[in-house]
Amino acid sequence: MKFEEFNFVGELQEGLDSMGFTDATPIQENAIPVILKNRDIIACAQTGTGKTASYLLPILDKLAKSKNDHIDTVILVPTRELALQIDQQIMGLGYFTGATSIAVYGGGDGIDYEQQKRSLRDGVNLIVATPGRLIAHLASGKVNFSKLKHLVLDEADRMLDMGFYEDILKIISYLPQKRQNLLFSATMPPKIRGLAKKILRSPQEINIAISKPSEGIKQQAYVAYDTQKVELLKGILSNGEYKSIIVFASKKELVKKLNQELRRLSIKSEAFHSDLDQSQREEIMSRFKGKNLPVLVGTDVISRGIDVEGIDLVVNFDVPPDPEDYVHRIGRTARAANTGVAITFINDKDQFKFHRIEELIGYEIEKQPLPEELGEAPKYQPEQRKKKPKKKFKPNPKFKKKKNVNKESKESK
Repeated sequence: MKFEEFNFVGELQEGLDSMGFTDATPIQENAIPVILKNRDIIACAQTGTGKTASYLLPILDKLAKSKNDHIDTVILVPTRELALQIDQQIMGLGYFTGATSIAVYGGGDGIDYEQQKRSLRDGVNLIVATPGRLIAHLASGKVNFSKLKHLVLDEADRMLDMGFYEDILKIISYLPQKRQNLLFSATMPPKIRGLAKKILRSPQEINIAISKPSEGIKQQAYVAYDTQKVELLKGILSNGEYKSIIVFASKKELVKKLNQELRRLSIKSEAFHSDLDQSQREEIMSRFKGKNLPVLVGTDVISRGIDVEGIDLVVNFDVPPDPEDYVHRIGRTARAANTGVAITFINDKDQFKFHRIEELIGYEIEKQPLPEELGEAPKYQPEQRKKKPKKKFKPNPKFKKKKNVNKESKESK
């Protein structure tokens, strides 16, 4: 379906034309007409499917027609990186419409906070915010949501995983009851269904099947003990074949440790984690996007929150906790018709997790032999999922069951 078939206002269509966008993706084709009809939606669509534009375009179309100067839309997101990315997309798509927006997130300095405060007070059209920082602004009592029309929850599953459930409900308590609610989630666990039931009104449900990894990604895996992983990673990165690399680890402590190990090898790398302030994170990401930083080591916070072309290699230092997270992680490479490599390290405990990933994507991923100098690798036996055997009750021979003694007998003694 072509974008021109949605009959957007001229200013919005001009923005799409200038960016070279002609064909709608499946999520855009399904969601845009429903949003234009002012229906609530709950949509299951992962990063990379074009879901951001699927809600931004109809909202920008409505804004261009109404020409208002108040807060029209609140978009809640899990991370500051995603907030900045969406804000940039608003500026690009809505350039000719005159729509105004601001990204509201924590971690910056006092100047950032004051700038956000002024924009909220003066009434920008679209607010893209992380829940915690928006609540801090709401506490000031200077934010006017009386004319708000849209609430968007983007990557709702990730927000709930990060513990934002109560924050989301608190923000909603400040909003007018009559509004359009749009909930987007990469996965649809019961807790998302529960949230949807609480805030959505007769929603239209849209399910876009999780995309398989791009054919341009060469997927490989190594079965290795934890004690072998660091040396394995050093060997892969030291051969000089890859120029732009992301290494994923599930915990920030491990991210910091890996970064230190790589720097000892004189590999130019940076750790990307929640302990950094906003200026540090932006500086690191700018260097990585500009190809001045070859290796970025981080947690899943960057699996959905960045859009960088030309990444040659993604390394999963550990198996992602959910199969969908694997698709998000390796989807950072082979973007925009490029090719890339994704390598995953599987220890003896994570083999069943990796087997679930292979079931999700529908094929087996090639297992590479460990370099001989690293020693013997654990056997890959994912079907033998480790289960703790149930302990059979065995009476203790030293334990003797006491006889019941009635009160009168006790007293007689």
